[in-house]
Amino acid sequence: MKTVAFKMKLKPGFEAEYKKRHDEIWPELSQLLKEAGISEYHIFLDEENLDLIGIQNLSENSTEAQLPEHQIMKKWWDYMADIMETNPDNSPKSKMLKSVFYMK
Repeated sequence: MKTVAFKMKLKPGFEAEYKKRHDEIWPELSQLLKEAGISEYHIFLDEENLDLIGIQNLSENSTEAQLPEHQIMKKWWDYMADIMETNPDNSPKSKMLKSVFYMK
């Protein structure tokens, strides 16, 4: 198993809406993420600067790199684009984070 972390950015004033949309995540998107080998997915919000920190556990044979090709993923990005900083294709602007400490 591999754990990855990344940072995204929420637009001001959309904290509650972001949580609401994720509380109501589409079952087909949740299933797609699981099928891609994501066994756990956490998103944390830094309320001071609106950074979103995503942490995923990926299986050894994860296909998460192929998620951007799926229509449901593109539809989710379109749905979220009004409340997050995005790239031209509406995917969230994200930056991978380097692991500097792990305790088991």
